[in-house]
Amino acid sequence: MSSHTTTAGPADGPAASPRRRLIRELLLVAGLFAVYKTGRMLSTDRTEEAFRNAGRIWDAERTLHLPGEGAIQRLLLHGDALVHTANTYYAAVHFPATVLFLIWLYVRRPGHYLWARRVLAVLTGAALALHLAFPLAPPRMLGAAHLVDTAQVYGPSVYRAAPATDTMANQFAAMPSLHFGWALMLALGMIAATRSRWRVLWLLHPLATLLVVVGTANHYWLDAIVATVLLGGALLVVPRPPVRAGSLPVVRHLPRPQRGERAPDPAVREAPAVREAPAVREAPAGVVGAGR
Repeated sequence: MSSHTTTAGPADGPAASPRRRLIRELLLVAGLFAVYKTGRMLSTDRTEEAFRNAGRIWDAERTLHLPGEGAIQRLLLHGDALVHTANTYYAAVHFPATVLFLIWLYVRRPGHYLWARRVLAVLTGAALALHLAFPLAPPRMLGAAHLVDTAQVYGPSVYRAAPATDTMANQFAAMPSLHFGWALMLALGMIAATRSRWRVLWLLHPLATLLVVVGTANHYWLDAIVATVLLGGALLVVPRPPVRAGSLPVVRHLPRPQRGERAPDPAVREAPAVREAPAVREAPAGVVGAGR
């Protein structure tokens, strides 16, 4: 009699489950992004409403005494290299940085990955609803702003010159600024997931993004403010990942003894306290020997 054994296929091994999780995550994230990109295209033909809302936002910023977007743009226009760098940052950093952020969390901090992915999904969904309810032309299109479309003049540009002919992007989806919202979440996520003393420097990314989106006239200040409010709401809705015991700081050295005080020897155990015997009360004079 001969025995016949069958070897398990590669999909049946212990690595099958991680692969399935990875594929599921890729499909989920890609599907959510596709829904967002498709949904925001529904308001591309609301040109009059978008420009009317742009005038309202511009007037509201002046009423709130917010600094003019032109002040930041004038700083960028001091040199062609500077404004070209700002346009490149706007076009090439936003999406790849967010993808790398999620990949790093998925590999190194799985608990933080789920938290960040859910927060970004809630933020992006709220942004899509606002894009559809409040179409908004960016300040580079508003004549009252007197701003330069730096992407068209200096390059590179991710948008076509005429919004009506742009079939790849909705240029009337300025409110809120997901460029800033995603960048701020990236910084907060890295600060929460790392323990470096320099992790606060991640906030330089949303700061640079804010200056870029305003200086290139792609967004108003209020676009970034609304994105911050929506992100705050998403952070309140999505629970934070639990803190694991291994992530807590470890005390590696015992505190030093005070001057003149001997350090305790860990090899010597403290002797248990000896209970004192109850004191014998002295009998009154004349009582001892009274029974004799």
